[in-house]
Amino acid sequence: MNEDDYDENGRVNKRLWGKYRFIGFFVILSLAALYVLGRYGYLMLFSEPPVTRNRQDASTGRGMILDRNGRLMAIETRLGNITLDKSEMGESEELSRILAPYLEQTPADILARINDTYGNFLYLKRQVSESVVAQIKEAIKIHGLKGVGIEEVSGRVYPGGSLASQIIGFVGNDGYGLAGIEYSFDNELRGVAESGERTAGNQVYLTLDMNVQHILERIGRQVLTENKAEAVMFTAMDPRTGDILGSASLPNYDPNLFQNYSATARMDRPAIWSYEPGSVFKVFSLAALAESGAISRNTIFTCNGRYERVTSRGERITINCMSAHGNVSARDIIIYSCNAGAAYAADRLGSQDFYDQLKNLGFGAKTGAGTPGETAGFLAATERWSDRTKPTIAMGQEIAVSAFQMLQAASAIANDGLLVPPRIIDKIVSADGKTSVPYEAGPPRQVLKAETAKDMRSYMVDVTSDIGTAWRANVADISLAVKTGTAQLIDSRTGRYSSTDFIASCIALLPADSPSLVLYLVIVKPQGISYLGGRIAAPPIREAAEELINYLGIPRGRNPQIAHPGTFPVPELPSLVVNGTVPDFTGIAKRLLLPLIVRDDLRFQIYGEGWVAYQSPDPGTPLTSDTVIVLELE
Repeated sequence: MNEDDYDENGRVNKRLWGKYRFIGFFVILSLAALYVLGRYGYLMLFSEPPVTRNRQDASTGRGMILDRNGRLMAIETRLGNITLDKSEMGESEELSRILAPYLEQTPADILARINDTYGNFLYLKRQVSESVVAQIKEAIKIHGLKGVGIEEVSGRVYPGGSLASQIIGFVGNDGYGLAGIEYSFDNELRGVAESGERTAGNQVYLTLDMNVQHILERIGRQVLTENKAEAVMFTAMDPRTGDILGSASLPNYDPNLFQNYSATARMDRPAIWSYEPGSVFKVFSLAALAESGAISRNTIFTCNGRYERVTSRGERITINCMSAHGNVSARDIIIYSCNAGAAYAADRLGSQDFYDQLKNLGFGAKTGAGTPGETAGFLAATERWSDRTKPTIAMGQEIAVSAFQMLQAASAIANDGLLVPPRIIDKIVSADGKTSVPYEAGPPRQVLKAETAKDMRSYMVDVTSDIGTAWRANVADISLAVKTGTAQLIDSRTGRYSSTDFIASCIALLPADSPSLVLYLVIVKPQGISYLGGRIAAPPIREAAEELINYLGIPRGRNPQIAHPGTFPVPELPSLVVNGTVPDFTGIAKRLLLPLIVRDDLRFQIYGEGWVAYQSPDPGTPLTSDTVIVLELE
């Protein structure tokens, strides 16, 4: 620089200042560009290729959910999220047209999403199957689609579709369980250790039997349709172990497409919905009264068509009955479902003692079966009881229960007083199958005397007689202990009992002398030919019992079973002797006939396999050279 480059004040003149500022800016920009290019080159040459990840990668290795027999109910698979970078894409209309068949969307819908999305990045579709991903990759190659990307993610597939869907639940787009067992055992299934480190996901075995579940859902769906009901719950439990073999909640949903269904369809009603049970509850209220000694099998009450009592404050309490039953015992109260008799029986026990007995049967508390969001029902403390509460609870009102609680209480009736908590989880098995931890819902406990439980089963058997309310549930060759119920629902608008909305129900223990199965059906708001439990809930119980008796091998008249120590003597096989007359072949196995068939002096015509069920001529008929012995085997 020389003196011409300065002004009269000794400062650099404006012309040169602009020139130097431009040169400085260019130098800085050049250095920044060189740094970016250098960094890019380094990454290209020496670093690993970038991997696109999202939260769903956390579900890699998620464990399976299986039924008690090892049938898959939920399994992990590889899926893909189809993405689009608008800054790199070519013609949007052409891209939309090409991808539409694979994404199961119209070109117009895809184009609208592209145009309406703020920013350059968007998901065109999430959780696309592997086969579709392969097709899209091929389309990208053939058509040279730019900007279209594929995020490889883990997804969940439910082979049974809607079968037991509310129990199983579903997994969200981020790989975390959002409902059902997928939610409540999310850490186990994802394989999250206590330290927070990831491990392979464990396998969760349920107590459900998918065949039992299918039977309950099929019959339940028919009940739902025929009665135009709002909902149906149909449950089955082995009272000896507490294992819930089936739990249907209808309407249901397909967890593979959970986004397409309402929260109501996804509701696991048997576990989380509480309701007034109605007359089915009389089994448990009378058991509580009998256990306390307040009533016995010989205690008599008079029903003139209603229960009436005047309180100390002068309030008149009236509870109507279906008819005037006259003098009734505890057995009659169950057989005729007598409201007045149940209410009068409750008067014989103090409120706190009655409350304690019902709590001991499991009402007012969660069962711990293993499903999320389980309700405790509602059993108010005695301080909140009115003079009407106790007789009303005795007939199944002013108390709210869940279907699981009803199964639990029924186990005490079935097991001679031993209450066994229900469970939906059988065991947790490690990913390698080497360790297995059984799930415990809670310890069994004796809540009733054996005599009390046996009396209640005896009363319930009579409910299936011609004079009982559950004669439609009767099954040939096996004895069932049954109770039906019809309960009014509260009208949310008035706060009073509705005259049109009811719950019809039926519970059955079988075989009655030593139950190995409890069935419980609840029909919510039936709008068909009837709303009475004995009319519409008892027949489906009979239908399910017929199928499950055969499937589970429960002893009955037509398929008797015996127990033996595992060894038995083999009797000496009889030898057939022919001495001039036709012998009795009935029950003889085909292989024992061989020594006679090869004889030249005898002629046989044999049909079928197995053992001889029919023969001609009859035993004792004289043999001639023309005699032909005809045997039919089964």
